[in-house]
Amino acid sequence: MIATARLLLRPVTPADEADLHALERDPVVMRYLNGGRPTPRHPDPDDVRLYRMPRGTEKEVWAALDRETARFLGWFALGPNDGGVGHLGYRLHQNTWGQGLGFDGAAALVDYGFRTLGLSAIHADTMAVNLGSRRIMEKLGMRHLRSYEEPSDPPIPGSEQGEVEYGVTAAEWFAQR
Repeated sequence: MIATARLLLRPVTPADEADLHALERDPVVMRYLNGGRPTPRHPDPDDVRLYRMPRGTEKEVWAALDRETARFLGWFALGPNDGGVGHLGYRLHQNTWGQGLGFDGAAALVDYGFRTLGLSAIHADTMAVNLGSRRIMEKLGMRHLRSYEEPSDPPIPGSEQGEVEYGVTAAEWFAQR
């Protein structure tokens, strides 16, 4: 378990499946991931779409709970990639947006990735038009690494502006703390 002043992060379990899927039923939450289209309750395990559909068995996904009420607020993920580089992702209910919870959870998981997992760098990506997610990355001290095109079928509104990748190294993280 990872705790912040307002959040508890714990590994997801199969009991979280309904809460995890509920996030995907909100078209506003999903607009930058799949254009707001519904996702299946039981996705095809071979589905290679670009957005994640956790269902409670993924070891890199952490449920985000309100520290006072234990209410499910969303999830954060940190999956290590080749060469000691982790990949950060997050999804929160829209009624939590603008309260700093995205930053709180992401910062706690980034710190965990560097201090506990020993990662050398952590990257995150989003659509270029997703300014809320980009602000979180920037507040984490991540810098813009590249812009790139990621085709979507059907196209997602805003996808014509491409994707962006941000990153921070362990040395940069510790220097700003």
